[in-house]
Amino acid sequence: MKRLLLLLTCGWLTLALSAQDVGDWRESLRQWMTAEELEEGYGEETLEMLSEWAQNPINLNQTSREQLEQLPFLTERQIEGIVEYLDRYHPIRSLSELMMITALDYDTRQLLQHFVYVGEEKAKRVWPQMSDIITDGKHTLTATAKIPFYRRQGDRNGYLGYPYRHDIRYQFNYRNRIKFGLTGAQDAGEPFFSHNNSTGYDHYSYYFQLRDMGRLESLNIGMYRVNMGMGLVMNNGFHLGKLSTLQSMGRSTRLLTAYTSRSSANYLQGAAATVRLGRSWRITAFASYRAVDATLTANDMVQTLRTDGYHRTPSEIEKKHNTRETDLGGSFGWQRGTAYVNVNTVFTHYNRSLEPRQTPAYRQYAASGNDFWNSSVDYGYRNAQWSMSGETAICRQGAVALIHTVSWQPSDQWSLMVLHRYYDKRYTAQHGQSFSEGSSVQNEHGIYAGASWQPSRAWTIQGYADYAHFPAPRYLVSAPSDAFDASAMIGYQRKRWTFNMRYRYHVRQQDDSNKQYLANKSQHRLRMSAVCNATPTLSLRSQCDAVISSFQGERSRGIMLGQQVQWQWRWLKANANVAWFHTDDYDSRLYQYESSVRYDFSFPPYYGHGIRYALMGTADMGHNLSLTLKAGVTNYFDRSTIGSGLQLIDHSSQSDLLVQLNVKI
Repeated sequence: MKRLLLLLTCGWLTLALSAQDVGDWRESLRQWMTAEELEEGYGEETLEMLSEWAQNPINLNQTSREQLEQLPFLTERQIEGIVEYLDRYHPIRSLSELMMITALDYDTRQLLQHFVYVGEEKAKRVWPQMSDIITDGKHTLTATAKIPFYRRQGDRNGYLGYPYRHDIRYQFNYRNRIKFGLTGAQDAGEPFFSHNNSTGYDHYSYYFQLRDMGRLESLNIGMYRVNMGMGLVMNNGFHLGKLSTLQSMGRSTRLLTAYTSRSSANYLQGAAATVRLGRSWRITAFASYRAVDATLTANDMVQTLRTDGYHRTPSEIEKKHNTRETDLGGSFGWQRGTAYVNVNTVFTHYNRSLEPRQTPAYRQYAASGNDFWNSSVDYGYRNAQWSMSGETAICRQGAVALIHTVSWQPSDQWSLMVLHRYYDKRYTAQHGQSFSEGSSVQNEHGIYAGASWQPSRAWTIQGYADYAHFPAPRYLVSAPSDAFDASAMIGYQRKRWTFNMRYRYHVRQQDDSNKQYLANKSQHRLRMSAVCNATPTLSLRSQCDAVISSFQGERSRGIMLGQQVQWQWRWLKANANVAWFHTDDYDSRLYQYESSVRYDFSFPPYYGHGIRYALMGTADMGHNLSLTLKAGVTNYFDRSTIGSGLQLIDHSSQSDLLVQLNVKI
C-alpha cells in the first residue's frame, strides 16, 4: 500500500503542482510561536483566525489602525510605525517599502507580508451599494478529505462511521466588510447521515459578519468569537504562549470575529455587535444560546464539560448536545488617544448544574453550580517608548484575578517587558483564557520578564524567564508547588541564509511515585535550524531538536533530525519533509512542524524510534481552481502496534492521504 501511495503521489507531482510563492505564513510563524506553545495551548483557534486573514489580506493603502490591531503579532510600536509611514508616504507602491519602517524586524516583516497587500485605493461608502458587493465580492469553496491507509480497532468494531475525515467550507467576502459562510465538518469514525445524525455533518459553523459600517464597527450573527481585555473573563480566540507574548510585547486584541472553524468548541452562537457612540466611546454587547457536550452524573447533573467534539461511539453520541448554555455580556469602553478604559461583564447559565467530583484534591475549586458571573476593568496607556496594560477581574464568589504588563522600547533595537499575574484559586471564568503557566486562569501567581535585542538587521537575540507559584494542589501535584521556565533565542539572517538557535529550560514540581513529597521534573530543549533560499524557486530547511528530561533521578533523552525542501517553477510547487526521531519515552517527546493543506493544523508529538516523511503538491488548474494532495507516512522501528484502545493500529506504520479542492469566484 505504501508503494502504491508513493507512486500515486510522485505521479501527481510530476503532472501538476502549485503557483504559490515558496513558503507560506505558517513557515514565518515558526519564529513567532513554537510548536510546543501551539500544542500546549489553543493553537488551532489561533491558526484558524490567521488563516482567515491570510485568505482576506488587508490593503495597506486603505487600512486603519483598528484593522492593523487585529494582527496579534504586531506590537504597539510597530503599528504606530506602519501608520506613520502610511500617513507620510501614502499611497505606497510595494511591500518592499516595509523595510523602511525601522520598528519592523525581519521576522515580523516576513510574517506580515502574508496578511497585507498593496492595492488600489477605492472609494469607500458607509453602506456599500449592492452592485459593488456583487462585483467585488469573492466566493470561496474549499473541500478537504483525509483518507487513511490503515484500520484502527474502532474501525473494525466500535466506531459508528467510516474512517474518513472530511469537511467543506463556503465563504463570501467583500473587502473584509461583509462576510458570510458555512462550514461542515466530520471527524473520522463519526456517522454521516446515519445513527440519529440526519443532518449529515457532525458539526456545522454558520456565520454572517458586517464590519466598518459607519458607527456600526462590527455585527456578528450566527457563530462568533469574542475577545475582551486580556482574557480574564472572555477570550474565545487567541491564546498566546510565552515566546509569542514577548514578540507582541503583551499587546491585547479586542475583537468580534466570525467563527469559521471545523472545531465544535470554544465559540458563541447568537448575535454580537460593537457600536461607536462617539469619538471616544464604544459599546459591545452579545447574546448566545448553544448546546454543549457533557458527561452526566447519575442524577443528571454535569460532571464534566466535553470539548473534544468526538461523536464516534454510542457513549460519545449520548453526551452530544445534552446540556444548554446561555451567555450574555458586553463591554463599555472609553479611549482618548493612546489611553483606554473598558468595563466588561459576562453572565453564563447552564440548564444543568455543574457538579464536578471534589476528589482528588486538585478538583476542590472546580467551577460548580448553574450560574456564573464575571466582571472586569481593563486599561492601558502607551507613548513612543513605553506602554502599560492590565485587567482586574472578579467572579461571583468574590475571588479576583489580575494581570498587568509594562513594556519599554528605548530604541528600535531594544525592547523590555514585565508581566505579572495573580489568579486566585477560587476564581473561575467559563470563558477565561489568558497568559498562564497552568492550563487555566486559576490558582496561579507569577511574574514574567523578557527582553529582545536587535544589534543589527542581521542579528536578533531574545529571551524570557518566568516563575509561577500554585497555592493549591494541581493535577499530579498534591500540595502547593512552583514552576520555572526560561528560554533564549538567537537568530541570524543574511542574504539567502537564516540561522536560529533556541534553548528552553522548564522545571515543574510534581508528586513523587509514592506521593510522599514533591520532586522537580525538568526539561532541557534545544533547537537549531538553518534555512537557505538557494534560488527564488528553491528553499531548504534543516533542523535539529534535542531534549533531556529528568525526574527522581531518572533521565530520558530524545533527538530529532529534520529536512524540508520546497521547490516551485512557474505554476509548479513541491514540498517534501522528512524527520528521524529517537527518544527514550513520552517525557522526551519532540515536535516537528510540517506543511499541510489549508486549514489543516497538526503538531503531534513524536516519541520512540521512527521516521516521518511527507510529500505535498498543489496545482493551480486555472486562475480560480486549485487541487492539493499530501501523502504522509510514519514508520516506527520500536513497536508493532500504534496507539491504544479504539485508536489502536495493528501495524508499525501508518500512512494517509490528504486531498483538498479550492474554488474561487
